[in-house]
Amino acid sequence: MTVAQNATHLVRARPGGTMEIDERVAELDREPVGHRFKGMPWDAAGLTVGELTAQRRDLFGGGFGTPVLVLSEEALDHNLELLERFTADHGLSFAPHGKTSMAPQLFARQLAHGAWGITVAVPHQIRVCREFGVRRIFLANELVDAAALRWIGEQLDGDPSFELTTYVDSVRGVELMDAALRAAGVRRPLDVVVELGGGEGARTGVRTEKEGTAVAEAVAAAGTLRLVGVAGYEGEVPAASPETVRAWLRRLVALASGLDAAGLLADAEEIVVSAGGSAWFDAVAEELADLPEFSRPVRKLLRSGAYVTHDEDHYSKVTPFNRIPDEGALEPAFRLWTQVVSRPEPEQAFLNAGKRDAPYDLGLPQVAVIRSARTGELRAPAHGVRVARLSDQHTWLTLPHDEPLEVGDWVGLAVSHPCTTFDKWQLIPATRGTEVTAYIRTFF
Repeated sequence: MTVAQNATHLVRARPGGTMEIDERVAELDREPVGHRFKGMPWDAAGLTVGELTAQRRDLFGGGFGTPVLVLSEEALDHNLELLERFTADHGLSFAPHGKTSMAPQLFARQLAHGAWGITVAVPHQIRVCREFGVRRIFLANELVDAAALRWIGEQLDGDPSFELTTYVDSVRGVELMDAALRAAGVRRPLDVVVELGGGEGARTGVRTEKEGTAVAEAVAAAGTLRLVGVAGYEGEVPAASPETVRAWLRRLVALASGLDAAGLLADAEEIVVSAGGSAWFDAVAEELADLPEFSRPVRKLLRSGAYVTHDEDHYSKVTPFNRIPDEGALEPAFRLWTQVVSRPEPEQAFLNAGKRDAPYDLGLPQVAVIRSARTGELRAPAHGVRVARLSDQHTWLTLPHDEPLEVGDWVGLAVSHPCTTFDKWQLIPATRGTEVTAYIRTFF
């Protein structure tokens, strides 16, 4: 079964997905492999992705080039099931941040595992989601682009089942949105939530409850918009700690309660209270567990995204499951396979991957495993083998002089954080064991 067929089966079997996303994802199997996708087998030219998938090639014996980024199907399955269980156990709806992967096949899997919708960060990502049939989208950002608003208005008017919610954080922004939607003649109001910023010096969002009320009143006066709740991102709280994050979450709830008491959420069918990146979803779950009484049903919406692949550096240190181990643990799904192309000095070696292939802004890759080119044996690296730095197309290794690593050996790198890993790879093999069972397509 190809990844597209697998996603089709899962999404049809559970609520939250649509028939449309099944069909659109299935179309990816017809895309030619060719020269556009790095790491693909050299003899795959002329094959479609579906035809290559059906061959079930071995990662090491199937002609794949290096470097090649690989996803573990076993880890993906585990992480999807774990967050599905966590959100269900805590009474949360889930709209995972799709900008992490921008991979519609993973969107389909997330929807199949109970996701309420998909979160994105910029208008282009809305377009990708719509192209692949995602019907419920949360834009965790302000939106004042008149051309994008016109297109979104057309989507809303043309498809009664399409739902989009976006941030607002200024009266000026509301004015621009209202003007663009009026000029486009949009009939359906666009749902918005007031974004509460993390505090002075943080990213976007109103800084005070007074500002939030002013923005809400501006929305109420704009016939093209409908206020449905409040939202924000606790990861931007300055000097974030359990105490400061929880204090901010309490402010978020209080803002929602105040807007409701003032009658500013009267047009909402349900009230959205949304937060949650991948570092603090335990705090989000606990602080949203017991809400004050509202005038209508409340949707407590979590938006974590990095969980789907996790990592072995940045997120492994900050995952909430470190604080609540009884609820499980995420598993890293990425492995970047490279080859040793030079060992010019006894304590120096070079791999054929670099900044074009691996993230480096939150941490350098780390050597996780070595595969001998002579025997195919896998082994852990000797103590002291480390990544010193990255060039555009090379990884610099320092290593003990007696480390047996030699030119031609494959080196599996653990990479830090998924967001700037996915965007470097357009087609990513997914494996069970060493068998390639699927290819994940990304759209950045």
